[in-house]
Amino acid sequence: MARKSKRESDDRRFDDREYRRDPYYRDDYRRQSRGNYRSEENRGYQQEEYRRDYGRQYDRRYEQGYRQDGYGRDGGYRQGYPGGGYDDRYYEQNDRRKRAAKKKKRKRITFIIEILILVLLAAGLFVAAKVGKIKRADVSKGDIVINDNVNLKGYTNIALFGVDSREGSLDKEAHSDTILIASINNKTKDVKLVSVYRDTYLDNTNGEYRKATECYYFGGPSRAISMLNKNLDLDITDFVTVDFTAVADVVDALGGIDIDVQEDEIVHLNNYQVEGSQVTGKEIIPVEYAGLQTLNGLQALSYCRIRYTEGSDFKRTERQRTVLQKILEKAKSADLLTLNNLIDNVAGNMMTSLGNTELLSLAKDVSSYNLTDQTGFPFNLTAANLQAGDCVVAVDLADNVRQLHQWLFDDGSYEPSDSVQEISWQIINDTGIQ
Repeated sequence: MARKSKRESDDRRFDDREYRRDPYYRDDYRRQSRGNYRSEENRGYQQEEYRRDYGRQYDRRYEQGYRQDGYGRDGGYRQGYPGGGYDDRYYEQNDRRKRAAKKKKRKRITFIIEILILVLLAAGLFVAAKVGKIKRADVSKGDIVINDNVNLKGYTNIALFGVDSREGSLDKEAHSDTILIASINNKTKDVKLVSVYRDTYLDNTNGEYRKATECYYFGGPSRAISMLNKNLDLDITDFVTVDFTAVADVVDALGGIDIDVQEDEIVHLNNYQVEGSQVTGKEIIPVEYAGLQTLNGLQALSYCRIRYTEGSDFKRTERQRTVLQKILEKAKSADLLTLNNLIDNVAGNMMTSLGNTELLSLAKDVSSYNLTDQTGFPFNLTAANLQAGDCVVAVDLADNVRQLHQWLFDDGSYEPSDSVQEISWQIINDTGIQ
């Protein structure tokens, strides 16, 4: 047999078909020498083996990284890493950075929350300290008379008393020249004011029929509240009492109030300033002309007390409601410094059964309150000289109470309680007026 040449032998070792099927070789290898081809051949198979081994490692690491990261970010796979594998260290470092960033953010949020809490606590303590200066009177709910079947849900009713105390006495032995009922609609924040005429002939809660003003003098706020509840079918349990000085101080703290002074009011207003100055220590500044003008504290107080013009005591209670309305309007637009001064000035001349929480709750809604209407009670009345003195007599108290509930609470179907019916009949028997 003829011996084959070295070239032919080499050609047999090279299978062109195998070359074409091998994906790791390129066509340009065929154009190179056999020696070069062999070296490339060996290198190609070495790369193939390398890729198999590291491919499996890559799959395991990638899956592990995907599970750790939750969604396998592109940054987890590093193209430059030998073999194209997955670098665990990259994700470990990245996770540490993220955890550190989140921890830092949580600390920052916690710090901000702590600052806010401290600010709120400081503000609350400041306001509580202010309202804490106000005199308190414990009014036992068990001592307050409320007629059976009185149900006034949705409203907060508070008694407001203005006493003629010259010596700072607020709990008793001072006649309540001003008797007001403030009814607040809890949903709408609408406020209605009712003046109960101080000389109204009513049951003083103990079977005696006398002027309404005397209840505060002999029994303090508890008895005065019970008188209002028993005669008018109300559910009042809280009150606020102020004296002459408090009214003047509030008006001064607000920078005065605008009042349309009538010509026949000027002389009486200036006369009342004399006694008012002695009680409050404030300087007298005479009112010299009629018309709309800004009254200071002493002037506004004196305006409230006028009772010698046409309308007598009925007109006086109207002036009192007007002053209160102007004070509320001014307070709604006052800044914090003004309100702070107001509390400082009035605290010593004010007494209430409301606690700090209740006062703060009312104060936070002051800008929402709207004084929608005001009136006097009784609606139907007459004057009579009785054993109790010159009195205002309700012409059929039961019917007046029916009108009051319709006006205050929009209850047109209200029927007075048995207690009110009995009092109404007693007034008719005592006075002969019906």
